[in-house]
Amino acid sequence: MLEVELDQSDEWNGDQDWQAVADTAVKAAFEVAGFSAGADISISICLSDNETVHGLNLQWRGKDKPTNVLSFPMLEADELLQLKTPRHPDLVSGSISPNKLKSEAAEWTLKQVQGDEAEQEVLLGDMILAFETCEAEAAEKTIPLTNHVTHLIVHGTLHLLGFDHIDDAQADHMEALEVKALASLGLANPYSDTITHTEAAKPT
Repeated sequence: MLEVELDQSDEWNGDQDWQAVADTAVKAAFEVAGFSAGADISISICLSDNETVHGLNLQWRGKDKPTNVLSFPMLEADELLQLKTPRHPDLVSGSISPNKLKSEAAEWTLKQVQGDEAEQEVLLGDMILAFETCEAEAAEKTIPLTNHVTHLIVHGTLHLLGFDHIDDAQADHMEALEVKALASLGLANPYSDTITHTEAAKPT
């Protein structure tokens, strides 16, 4: 199963169930990216502060400032491929060929994901968010903090799954996946022209 291990600093304490927010965002990212959430996979998310994220941003990216989210992938590209959701040979565009029963195709897919024996848990990677930056960006966008954090966790999870935005083509593809994931959760397109964006407000 997909497990999200959440740790949060005092700034994040309150009425909001951040564990539920994180679980939902991570699952949505997995689904739109075509990865299986059925294997034993864990992600570590730390809800922290500007000071901590500033230090990590300087250490790992050479940027002397805080940012909204940082992701630290643990798996190489070939290892990520093993987590891809398998496709049954008789599944075409999400439908099952008439000569195969649905239960048979579902059983085949489940076996491919789980294997014959229980697999060891795989740590996909770590993610950390800075409260002050996230709060300021949400206020600037005039959206609830939970919506913005959901977007950032989706973005960070896609990074852990091997997606990036180094060039325009990659950025467009990654943004499209984010928009699709958020839409599945009933949230608006964060890149819409109707929303004011600044460079600092874009996920890293």
